[in-house]
Amino acid sequence: MKKIHKSLLLSFSLLFAFSADLLAEPVKVLMKTSMGDITLSLDQEKAPKTVENFLQYVRDGFYDGTIYHRVIKDFMIQGGGFTADMNKKATREPVENEAKNGLKNKKGTIAMARTSAPHSATAQFFINHKDNSFLDYPSRDGWGYAVFGEVTQGMDVVNAIAEQPTGVSNGMRDVPRSTITIDKVSIVE
Repeated sequence: MKKIHKSLLLSFSLLFAFSADLLAEPVKVLMKTSMGDITLSLDQEKAPKTVENFLQYVRDGFYDGTIYHRVIKDFMIQGGGFTADMNKKATREPVENEAKNGLKNKKGTIAMARTSAPHSATAQFFINHKDNSFLDYPSRDGWGYAVFGEVTQGMDVVNAIAEQPTGVSNGMRDVPRSTITIDKVSIVE
């Protein structure tokens, strides 16, 4: 009886450890853009709510046909909220700000865009084009911007997008003069 009990305990321990490892596995996402492909690795261990929010938008096809609408070389490229005709897409409720997760706004990381309200991020994201430590928790507002992954392939595409000439469109600054479309975003199985 003791032997069976120990075997069951060991089995449950191994199952729990295996399950925890599965939860910690990064999620790979492929972002096909009009300028090339960007592969992202999302950190669901350190930013679980943010990653799930982003992945739900991916599953819903929300990002397909959106654009990079704000591009500032040596800062970041921002997308995921506007259509090519500069219409803002309706989003779900905001996600809780997870900027306290220890991930930093380093070049090549992806983070949630938000307004001045700390918990206002919905669908828009940005990819850092340089190290932007001033966006890290606690930042100027006591919160910062939640990093939830990084570019693992396609940084050349990010660099090419960051180099695009920009101007003003529909009252917004730093809009690429040539439309840069996010054609499709999908989870890599």
